[in-house]
Amino acid sequence: MKLYTFILIINCLLLFACTGKRTNVEKTARTVKVDTVRAYKEAETSVFIGKIKAAADINLSFRVAGPIEKIQVTEGAHIRKGDVLAILDSRDYEVQLAATEAEYLRIKAESDRIVELHKSGGVTDNDCDKAVYGLKQITAKYEAHKNALADTRLIAPIDGYVQKRILEEGETAGAGMTVLSIITADNPEVEINIPASELIKRDRFNAFSCTVDVFPENVFLLDLVGITHKANMNQLYTVRLKMRAGEQQTMPSPGMVTTVNIHYKPEDSTMVTIPLSAMFENNSVSSVWVYDPNSETVRTRNVFPAELRKNGNIVVFKGLSAGEIVVSAGVHSLKEGEKVRVLEKPSESNVGGML
Repeated sequence: MKLYTFILIINCLLLFACTGKRTNVEKTARTVKVDTVRAYKEAETSVFIGKIKAAADINLSFRVAGPIEKIQVTEGAHIRKGDVLAILDSRDYEVQLAATEAEYLRIKAESDRIVELHKSGGVTDNDCDKAVYGLKQITAKYEAHKNALADTRLIAPIDGYVQKRILEEGETAGAGMTVLSIITADNPEVEINIPASELIKRDRFNAFSCTVDVFPENVFLLDLVGITHKANMNQLYTVRLKMRAGEQQTMPSPGMVTTVNIHYKPEDSTMVTIPLSAMFENNSVSSVWVYDPNSETVRTRNVFPAELRKNGNIVVFKGLSAGEIVVSAGVHSLKEGEKVRVLEKPSESNVGGML
């Protein structure tokens, strides 16, 4: 009887000891911070510094040589297509045309007479052919001299602005020598240089925009004009963009510095993002602790990181699914299957937990 009583007492003590131990474990369950795994669908943006350029920067020159008689525009002047910008002294070209015109009229009259005689058999075929070819030759010379006289007037090929006067009145301009530099009045272009790492993603280019310091509240939309296929000496590729006509009344001027944003199409994949603090090395393999809300325990999971984002998150392309919960703080002190308590997020209306 005494032995039975002794065993009963021992069992009760053991039961109380186990219960107390379990209660103590429950009381000391580790508190962890967790985050939800998010799908990686955000649009990527890259920023570059660029320079605004005129859509067209043209050097104008006469097609014939001669002294400049008059330049009819000043630097900065607005010009329209067809305006006469400068005039050469045309005296020599007028004399040349007059002589050629007289010769043309003489040969034409003679050619017409021979052709009529040929119809009646008065001249041979050979004489008729000579007359016809002679007329074609003088006609071409006559047209060339008319063009030369017309080319003593420098005509604006586009609407735009006079950028610079290279030569002045009284100077002799050679054929093809720049007299005026003009820029187009069309919407300006923007030029940036991008590295090869951005060039290989050009198929994902979705939209372009830029801002200028002097217009801080305006965002200018851009359209892609072209990308050079050969890198410059700095191993960068030049991208040309054209400003899109918008509601802004004032466009930036060529020469201004601008900040250009390249917006990429989001990648259609199963990739997800998690905080960088959620990842740790487990036997030289990147791993995370996945929290099970049903059992309130954590299990290790191997993951395959793809890219570290500027916001401190890391992109994972394999190992996790959107919606899962991972431990994002204190990952080095946990054990497999350990039961944990989730740190409650503070209420937005109780900042600092003061209430």
